[in-house]
Amino acid sequence: MAPARTAEPPVSWFTNVDSPVPPHVGPPRNIAAIDALKFDPSLQPKQYNILGTHPESKILFADVSIFDSTGREPFRGDVLIEGERIVAVGDVSNVEELKKDPTVRVFNGRGRTLMSGLGDAHTHFTWNGGDLARLGELGVEEHVLLTVRSAQCFLDSGYTMCFGAASAKERLDVVIRDAINAGDIPGPRYLANGKEMARRDGALVEGITAYADGPEEMRKVIKHHVALGVDNIKLSMSGEEITEIRSAQDCYFSDEETAACVDEAHKYGKRLCAHARARDSVTMCVRHGVDVIFHASYIDDEGMDMLEKAKTKHVVAPAINWLIATLYEAEAFGYTHEQAEKVGYKRELDAAIAGLREMHRRGIVVLPGGDYGFAWTPHGTYARDLEHFVKLLGFTSHESLIAATAGVAALLMRGHELGKIKEGYYADCILVDGNPLEDISILQDHDKLNIIVINGRVHKAGRREYVRDNVSLPVAGQDGNVHPIAPDIDFPEVKKQMQKAY
Repeated sequence: MAPARTAEPPVSWFTNVDSPVPPHVGPPRNIAAIDALKFDPSLQPKQYNILGTHPESKILFADVSIFDSTGREPFRGDVLIEGERIVAVGDVSNVEELKKDPTVRVFNGRGRTLMSGLGDAHTHFTWNGGDLARLGELGVEEHVLLTVRSAQCFLDSGYTMCFGAASAKERLDVVIRDAINAGDIPGPRYLANGKEMARRDGALVEGITAYADGPEEMRKVIKHHVALGVDNIKLSMSGEEITEIRSAQDCYFSDEETAACVDEAHKYGKRLCAHARARDSVTMCVRHGVDVIFHASYIDDEGMDMLEKAKTKHVVAPAINWLIATLYEAEAFGYTHEQAEKVGYKRELDAAIAGLREMHRRGIVVLPGGDYGFAWTPHGTYARDLEHFVKLLGFTSHESLIAATAGVAALLMRGHELGKIKEGYYADCILVDGNPLEDISILQDHDKLNIIVINGRVHKAGRREYVRDNVSLPVAGQDGNVHPIAPDIDFPEVKKQMQKAY
């Protein structure tokens, strides 16, 4: 493999990232691009449902500022949830009766923002927040517990949708996905991945890699992962500067190998995603139909033009926070700024920002999320990406929120029922104490995420949310049995199957 390049050929777009992007005034520009996404119907993932929500359950959000992720500005109103889905938005006809009904869980928004749960387009549940090389040595039992904790952390952070980007052990993602859907553990809606596949001369982290050289061996590895029950398949096509032996500018896959991977995965109805930082890896992804392109840092004019022409079939998830944190925030963990800049992270960050600004300008779908779970990109800090999109990539706050909600729902191929506050959609939502359109960073403050609901069930709500206006907290039987904290009423029981038939 050729030594790492120190400079890429010039590109046609503006590359001075220190110059701010002119502000955009008007409706979100990425809605049309997200709506135009058309993955082949044969690649539709299995329709997963999260069990445990009783159909008679009712939740009323009264007097909230509704951010519905359609492009409309927030508006004041009420939202009613019945069972798993939203049944009324804005004007709830019998709202006063519902407020008095002891079987309805009422949350008084007081003007707080109700919005869809967030989504992450590049998720690693199995990353441990430390030394990835040690993950291969970690016992399965300990690793399961770690992964369960990560899944819950996403939901605790307001994330209700995640697209799996690689698993450190081949079945871990699948097992956690199934446990979430069974209602056994808390977590977001999830499309699971297996180990990332790399050539033997191109692995980034050996212990968590599935190896394959050449088209036929790659087909066998993909078939193996399909048999495990994964939803997505990950190719590790380019290097990573932190390895100091495999540059992000080098591509390790051939056209023949990439074409074989796409053919085999699509044959079984599975989409591919790729670690593709290098120029050549990005063009191969577009040329052969890799559905989700991670990073795309060194995209050139050829790749950009190809991607623009095929933009209804591809999504880019840059994981921009990894570059920023590695360059500026890893020193406390032993990786100095000088080291990061020496191996090329400053050069890559500048190239990535310029390229992503151009993608956004051309209407290519760019989605937030990625590579959280490293020591300096810890779990729970996922919403940093949304602020980076605004401050660095030229997105408005509205566009960043659209990408993180409706955009990730489209990536999951469920844009018709996830990612928006609309009638008929699944009730995955968060009540935010503040206005993220005015300050998108508030989504990083877990204390501002006052209520988190997934599948019509309350995952998080503080004690004060249950105290109705001007009513002190009652004891059982007080207030004529109208208070939801301690009502003397029989609620329908959800009986769960005790043993699964294998």
